[in-house]
Amino acid sequence: MSAHPRPTRVLIANRGEIAVRIHRAARALGLDTVAVYTPDDRDSAHVRLAGQAHALTGEAGYLDGEQLVEVAGRTGATLVHPGYGFLSENADFARRCAKAGLVFAGPAPEVLGLFGDKAAARDLARAQGVPVLPATPAGTSLADAGRFLAGLGEGAAVMVKAVAGGGGRGLRVVERAADLEWAFERCRSEAERAFGDGEVYVEQLLPRARHVEVQVVADGIEAAHLWDRECSVQRRNQKLVEIAPCPTLPPEHRAELLRAACRMAAAVGYRGVGTFEFLVDAEDPARWFFLEANPRIQVEHTVTEEVTGVDLVATQLELAAGRTLAELGLRQEEIAPPRGVAVQCRVNLEELDAAGNARAATGTVEVFEVPTGPGVRVDTHGHAGWVATGRYDSLLAKVVTHSARGGLDAAAALAGAALAEFRIGGPATNLGLLRAIVAHPGFRNGAFTTTFVDDHLAELIPDAPESGPEPAGDSAAPAAPFAGTIVALPVPAGAHVDKGAPLAVIEAMKMEHVVAAPLSGTVGELRVAAGDTVAEGEVLLRLVPDEVQPDIGETVEEHDLDEIRADLAAVRERHRFGLDEARPQAVAKRHAIGMRTARENVDDLCDDGTFAEYGALTVAAQRQRRSLEDLVVNTPADGMVTGIGRINGDRCVVLSYDYTVLAGTQGYLNHRKTDRMLELAERQRIPVVLFAEGGGGRPGDTDTTTASGLDVTTFATMGRLSGHVPSVGIAAGRCFAGNAALLGCCDVIIATENATIGMGGPAMIEGGGLGRYRPEEVGPVAIQVPNGVVDILVEDEAEAVRTARRYLSYFQGPVDEWSCADQRLLRHVVPENRVRVYDVRQAVHLIADTDSVLELRPEFGRGVITALARVEGRPVGLVANNPAHLGGAIDIPAADKLARFLQLCDAHGLPVVSLVDTPGFMVGPDAEKTATVRHFSRLFVVGANLSVPVVAVVLRKAYGLGAQGMVGGGFRGPVATLAWPTGEVGG
Repeated sequence: MSAHPRPTRVLIANRGEIAVRIHRAARALGLDTVAVYTPDDRDSAHVRLAGQAHALTGEAGYLDGEQLVEVAGRTGATLVHPGYGFLSENADFARRCAKAGLVFAGPAPEVLGLFGDKAAARDLARAQGVPVLPATPAGTSLADAGRFLAGLGEGAAVMVKAVAGGGGRGLRVVERAADLEWAFERCRSEAERAFGDGEVYVEQLLPRARHVEVQVVADGIEAAHLWDRECSVQRRNQKLVEIAPCPTLPPEHRAELLRAACRMAAAVGYRGVGTFEFLVDAEDPARWFFLEANPRIQVEHTVTEEVTGVDLVATQLELAAGRTLAELGLRQEEIAPPRGVAVQCRVNLEELDAAGNARAATGTVEVFEVPTGPGVRVDTHGHAGWVATGRYDSLLAKVVTHSARGGLDAAAALAGAALAEFRIGGPATNLGLLRAIVAHPGFRNGAFTTTFVDDHLAELIPDAPESGPEPAGDSAAPAAPFAGTIVALPVPAGAHVDKGAPLAVIEAMKMEHVVAAPLSGTVGELRVAAGDTVAEGEVLLRLVPDEVQPDIGETVEEHDLDEIRADLAAVRERHRFGLDEARPQAVAKRHAIGMRTARENVDDLCDDGTFAEYGALTVAAQRQRRSLEDLVVNTPADGMVTGIGRINGDRCVVLSYDYTVLAGTQGYLNHRKTDRMLELAERQRIPVVLFAEGGGGRPGDTDTTTASGLDVTTFATMGRLSGHVPSVGIAAGRCFAGNAALLGCCDVIIATENATIGMGGPAMIEGGGLGRYRPEEVGPVAIQVPNGVVDILVEDEAEAVRTARRYLSYFQGPVDEWSCADQRLLRHVVPENRVRVYDVRQAVHLIADTDSVLELRPEFGRGVITALARVEGRPVGLVANNPAHLGGAIDIPAADKLARFLQLCDAHGLPVVSLVDTPGFMVGPDAEKTATVRHFSRLFVVGANLSVPVVAVVLRKAYGLGAQGMVGGGFRGPVATLAWPTGEVGG
């Protein structure tokens, strides 16, 4: 249940038909509603319907998160529903709501951040065994995109996608290498404007595909599906008609998609309603791929509501208020199969040309009469007298029809009749296109893919003009071809342009359109500026034509592709200062003591060529007392190498303190670099590897505005990652104070034999009057291994890197190739003599795949063995009682070790295999002096909250509370309990 009191008032942070829909669902639940509006929407339906309405000031409008939170606080609305679009997937807005004590009707901010990053969502899919199409990493360069396209072979195509995209924005198909640069830049620009993040990536195009999505509901603990929807009927990646359920998906493949969606939702503790989208090969439905997840209500939620009878918006509000699926009657076994077929048609204010290009239609809606009747539903904010300005999405209404007993043909016929009844006078609409689609035989029989509209344009819009109307003005006065917003004016007044050169970029209908120079000449007066809203036909600028107009072929500019411009050369040289090749003395000093540089460790850890460094040009914050030249040479990267690379093929954040720079101490700016990388790890749910060698906080930084440095967020951010993403800390050499604190936050600590680890170094110890010690005396591995601080002891940094790669592999999914020992050997592990001691590690290694066991903390808590392993290629956590230590009894160190390991497995989704041979917990007066009650009971707290399956294997003794602690709190907990012939169970 939510920690907040049940809300009584909801702020609707949206507009249009979805704002009306949220109002009606909220009122049905007894909630008061608060609407917000911009000047364009003063007379909109959602403003009239809400209990109270408040104007938004400023240009940001519905994107002004600060103002929305202020309105919620002022009106007493404790619940905020973001609808779709605008801030519905904005993790920062969700955090802002939480900070203000408001309930955000959607998943947690970190889940929003994960699914808002398509690359991170793809990584999650892979980790859950869900297939994805080949693609470049997030933030790919144009050059890398070109190489990727070329590598796919002749005839292949790609889709350029915004990393933070959605709703069809930042999306372009590229079939020819010559078109890649234009598509790349348009996607980057659209994404930057729409989502504040211009990163893109490139994914192989599945040419004949169906777009199928799964509706999920979840309460943070369990997830259930409400079946699927077909969304293949699109124009320029904008959905036009949706169907529930998908009419042609074979049952076995439908089941696979449903399971995949629920598995991904459960893996991130999803709460709310959400949609998981897939591409299905139209020729071979067995080939399907995860596309993206939308952590919000979808425009097309209506068709799911019709076939399931579930009010998804009300469900979203209830889940946000803390209700569970069980309380709502929405556990999977309670959800009935879909009833009939439903079709949704999106009615847009737009005009189409024969090529399928759409431009927004504006003006006053003079007539507005919606269809009615059995099986017909219309969600809209439209009404007679409503003025469409073109500033927002062109969606006016959604016509939804439901045939409870018929199939797609019956629902489509009902949709056609309803569309014919719909009367809209004033601006142009796409009603004619929609009627043609639902009447087309290819639609009626379900034989369509995502290219259906493009394939049949001539049939669907036979009377459309070849192109849009001529803009106002003449060739010397280029004008806006349609209403929209000026994104950029790439050419200043006075500049010369060639025919075909870009003069302006206009955004309309979620897409950017380039206005090209109709002739060559000189730009005279600019009539508009970036950010201006322009009407169709409005003159953008004046162009003074050249007397002689050259052929377009004469304007091609030649470039020397091997030329290194002076500015690029300067940047390269600046980067070189931070590389090992520019610091031979520092490198030699490290090698002389048998250690590696920070960059050598990072290069060895990451797959070849995959590490992208962040903040490489940073220097120490000491400009008040040192010259910039000195800092560039002697404090490169401020002593902290940070970035993202691939380890075993998967993206990971890598941070390495550089001991050759100011002894690896924590400076003001390297803290900021660390914070940035840890925030990315949290948002994108990618693992972290930390090389922690260094001396803690640095007192010499001067370029700060803080008095103490106690306000740094690094330690809290690192701590917040615990249980969220896998983290590995590596200690080699000296690791003290703040460096050690970060090391201790990691899931696992790998230490070399020369490591010394302590929460305070020699200077701090001496300053506190606690004596004088050499660094190697503070916390050597001879102390930190048996006390459990170090999980894995290795010889040197090279072995530490190999071990880190191996550790992370257990959280990167199953492997295809594996082998195991002859399982008949297990018959001889446990002696027939019930009191004879035996080596339980033999059982561990025999059950696991060959060479797959990685034991953690073997010298601490020796009564229990905890290890990562694989069984038939799948990663598992293996725990076992050790009869060679206290006869297998569980003492305090063993209990703590076991509880921590179970939490690790649960956090990262590893099933647990427990080999039980214990007489119980250690008891007696001496044991009680060590607070056994608290320590032992922790096993029951941890076990009761495990979400991963546990398999119990009783090797010999399974007695009392100790045996229950080994299997998650009791023998009803495991999904299966097995026993050796020697097994004994007793209370």
